[in-house]
Amino acid sequence: MARILSIDYGKKRTGIAVTDPLQIIAGGLATVSTSELFDWLKAYLSKEQVERIIIGEPRQPNGQPSENLARVQQFVNRWRKAVPDVPIEFFDERFTSVLAHQAMLDGGLKKKARQDKALVDEISATIILQDYLRSRK
Repeated sequence: MARILSIDYGKKRTGIAVTDPLQIIAGGLATVSTSELFDWLKAYLSKEQVERIIIGEPRQPNGQPSENLARVQQFVNRWRKAVPDVPIEFFDERFTSVLAHQAMLDGGLKKKARQDKALVDEISATIILQDYLRSRK
């Protein structure tokens, strides 16, 4: 089996998480500069088998699109044209940043670590992937 990768796409930084090859466990992988994301993903896919990519669909709590949705859609369209053999699909990402902060608090991370936005992005990507895996069962 191949891995499933998830993306928490941001204007400046993007969090990335991935499953194990059996698609049982989701874990944080990295946070990369959004401007380098496309090349980073292509390099990762040259080393690892990835079945699909799940990307957080940014929406406001009321379900309306957030201001970041246009950027995410632009990235998804570019990906689908360039790498059609690795499907990319949207998954609701509402509240993942809040849940990531709560996970950091529950994990006992000190205030300085909780202010690390890159870590928040990576944890958010992990939450998106965990929720996606749960939704398939």
